[in-house]
Amino acid sequence: MLVGMRRIARLLDPYILLLVATVLVAVLLPASGGVAHGFTWATKAAVGLLFFLYGARLSTREAVDGLRHWRLHLAVVACTFVVFPLLGLASRGLVPYVLTPQLQDGLLFLCLVPSTIQSSIAFTALARGNVPAAICAGTYSSLLGMLATPLLAAWLIGGRAALSADGLLGIAAQLLAPFLAGQLLRRRLAGFLTRHKRALGYVDRSSVLLVVYTAFSQGMTEGVWSAVSPARLPALLGVEALLLAAMLGLTWCGARRLGFERADRLTICFAGSKKSLAAGLPMASVLFGAEASVAVLPLMLFHQMQLLVCAYLARRWAREPSAPGTGAEPVPERDTAAPCPSTVRG
Repeated sequence: MLVGMRRIARLLDPYILLLVATVLVAVLLPASGGVAHGFTWATKAAVGLLFFLYGARLSTREAVDGLRHWRLHLAVVACTFVVFPLLGLASRGLVPYVLTPQLQDGLLFLCLVPSTIQSSIAFTALARGNVPAAICAGTYSSLLGMLATPLLAAWLIGGRAALSADGLLGIAAQLLAPFLAGQLLRRRLAGFLTRHKRALGYVDRSSVLLVVYTAFSQGMTEGVWSAVSPARLPALLGVEALLLAAMLGLTWCGARRLGFERADRLTICFAGSKKSLAAGLPMASVLFGAEASVAVLPLMLFHQMQLLVCAYLARRWAREPSAPGTGAEPVPERDTAAPCPSTVRG
């Protein structure tokens, strides 16, 4: 029993435990009233800071060089904005027997959200994949998602995901504007970012924890859990587990069939199978309004699930020998600790 618990503890990244603890705190002690209003504005600032740091860290040369891997980026975009939405549309067959219409809308919205940046980089690096490609793939997906996600939501979900010019401007102001500001100030901030890389990593992590706490607090105060019966929640988790397993299998096997080498397959697998909570939450608040809490419940649960599963896979693949001729050796168990603090799993 004790040995089993130790093995489980080794599989869990400390940051994942912090995320779980944050959710529990939000469930037991949700922010309400004026405090909740303050957290809402703090969350908007935190998300803006995240995307500002994304822009400041991505060098223009990296972005341009990343275009040379156009087949890899096309594969990630296709998984994120074509395959995922198709699976989300297929889930309509589960209504009303497995999912309620509201939960299915949330599941479909989850399938439209862009890929992560932080966790794609962290897990790709841990598994010894193509890290520069992961940086560019996550960034391109996030930038494309600022336009593609609301447009796809308005098209596929319909009137329940209201899209307006003001909504698009709000998303651009919160996500795109900080990213572009980071790009413009990147050269001036390069030295500062290098000197304080570890501290800024903790700022990133804290920002995501704030986003998670605020979202779950809002869900608790608005009764999101009361809208999900005890029987529906396990069903939703089961559907999301199948969705994640399908995307992990499709990205890995599809990349192999397309002739990508192992390092690129790892990048496609991690970047093409995950969804960004940090980008999805502000978009949902604009698109769904008062119903945002129910709409983002599938995304919040999927976020936790993808981190747990991908953390396990990254450690497992890190211990495997690389392809013949690469000269790389398996990484010992003690070297597969948590990724560098400068990466965040959004």
